[in-house]
Amino acid sequence: MIEEWDLASTNLGRASARSYEVAVLPTAAIEPHNRHLPYGQDMLHTTHVAREACRRAWAELPRVVCLPPLPFGVDCNLLDFPLAIHVSQRTLDAAVTDIAASLVHHGIRKLVLVNGHGGNSFTALLRQLQNDLPIHVFVCNWWTAGSDEYARIFAKPDDHAGEMETSVALALFPDLVEIERAGSGEAAPFRFEALRKGWVHTSRRFARLNDHCAVGDPRAATADKGRRYLELVIGRIAAFLVELGRSPIDESFPQGRA
Repeated sequence: MIEEWDLASTNLGRASARSYEVAVLPTAAIEPHNRHLPYGQDMLHTTHVAREACRRAWAELPRVVCLPPLPFGVDCNLLDFPLAIHVSQRTLDAAVTDIAASLVHHGIRKLVLVNGHGGNSFTALLRQLQNDLPIHVFVCNWWTAGSDEYARIFAKPDDHAGEMETSVALALFPDLVEIERAGSGEAAPFRFEALRKGWVHTSRRFARLNDHCAVGDPRAATADKGRRYLELVIGRIAAFLVELGRSPIDESFPQGRA
């Protein structure tokens, strides 16, 4: 089915008759998620969130386009596990920069990165693009878009391949979930109190946490929890896309007027 909000399925005949205001780019990773979830977990759920948000936004504002995803992410700290695929942040930034430049060429000046991998960090890139190109770039780590309601849905915090991610997988692609293979998700804690309390940060080499590349207990996961959380975050992202698309780029954008 041709969807005009989906760049991969629309065509020149249709795109030539449209004026797109907002582009959405899913960014993800290919990496192990405990023993029971697919390597494509981040790419699969992020692509779904981005596409569904665009589909809903299009119904109110038919000027949104969803780009195909960038599947690979920054995974150097997971390379001890088989077939984790790593691209450097420099490589990822270069790809996003070239995509942004292409969008500017086509008259699109608003880009939203729907990110599905915690290892991808775009803060410095956003500052650079703001300076280098006439485009406004926004990043949404979709799994945090409903963080204020998280505890109403899930029993325990999720860091990597735990209750939330497993619930989302059960909702979206249950045929790829082998819950009977899941490890406990118990991970070795940091030895330093400052790191445990979160006011000092460092990178974690996942092979030093446990042998199954997980932080978080998946056993309380259900498809219903996954559907509830997806509905929450997709609704919020779709509403943002509509609001962003309707807002003119003026001298104070994206700040409010004094």
